[in-house]
Amino acid sequence: MDLIKILAVVGSSSVLVAVIELIRRGRLKEKYSLLWLFAGGILLLLSASRGLLTYISRLLGVFYPPSLLFLLAFLFLLLITLHFSVVVSGLSEKNKQLAQELAMLRQEMDRLTGK
Repeated sequence: MDLIKILAVVGSSSVLVAVIELIRRGRLKEKYSLLWLFAGGILLLLSASRGLLTYISRLLGVFYPPSLLFLLAFLFLLLITLHFSVVVSGLSEKNKQLAQELAMLRQEMDRLTGK
């Protein structure tokens, strides 16, 4: 087994183990972990199966099959970054709405108490 394949299998396995451990400890919500589990599983499958990796590489016109793994990992990171940007934007909007509602409630409370 060559060094690239070993590194790819170890890296993919590490991602899967880390995600499962984070879920188990309650530090990662299940809805966010699905993307990580899917990506880790795909990368592990392609890392372990040289024939499948070579076949897909030829279909896509990639000259060096292990570089396809890194391309897929990079594309996944772009996807997860976009996903979390959408989540953060939504949370930011909710935070703004909550601050506005709190200010209105304080104003109403001050009006009722005469302050």
